[in-house]
Amino acid sequence: MTMLTVEGLRAGYGKVEVLHDVGLEVAPGRIVALIGANGAGKTTLLKTISGLIRPVAGTIAFEGRDIARRPAHKIVALGISHVPEGRAILRRMSVVENLRMGAYVRSDSEVENDIAAAMARFPVLAERRHQPAGTLSGGEQQMLAIARALVARPRLLLMDEPSLGLAPKLVTGIFHTLRQLRDEGKTILLVEQNARQALQVADHAYVMERGRIVLAGTGASLLDTPEVQRTYLGRRAA
Repeated sequence: MTMLTVEGLRAGYGKVEVLHDVGLEVAPGRIVALIGANGAGKTTLLKTISGLIRPVAGTIAFEGRDIARRPAHKIVALGISHVPEGRAILRRMSVVENLRMGAYVRSDSEVENDIAAAMARFPVLAERRHQPAGTLSGGEQQMLAIARALVARPRLLLMDEPSLGLAPKLVTGIFHTLRQLRDEGKTILLVEQNARQALQVADHAYVMERGRIVLAGTGASLLDTPEVQRTYLGRRAA
């Protein structure tokens, strides 16, 4: 059973095609990592799944529904939240206001409880709840971006470079959070330049090059693949 199935996906910017017949699957309750060099098309793929880019061809099926040409807010309402590269927090708004923005597609009575739960997951956000988000450190902003996405109650989290620009200790904390979310039953499609960390946490993984999927397997198996070791892990295969 899969939660997300992408088949024959082609997309890009104007006349420039970035994705060429991309296909992948994401099973529920799993972390699926997507690694590759800068410019491989990883961010474009996440943007296409979340409705920020309209595909030229192909299908994107989420829980059996083709969402390939639905607008982004409709895709969020179906249960997909996107934590973008660079975090995209609302810098002049407070921490708690940013969290409330994560619930803009919701109208139920549990929003404040979920905001409280998000701040309990990241206690520093509770300490800074009334502070402008733009004054947070990079690590705190990343926590806020993840927390905001969780307030939407997603069934699938798209995460683009969550460790970007963070100190090693903070990177360890972010990947610990990803494991926790997976253990709680969340499903995550992760784009990450830190290939070693991504493959260590991933149940399944794909390698992207020049807009195409070129390798796939479990995270553990790709860690042991000579081509991945040579290209992405910075060591020579024996």
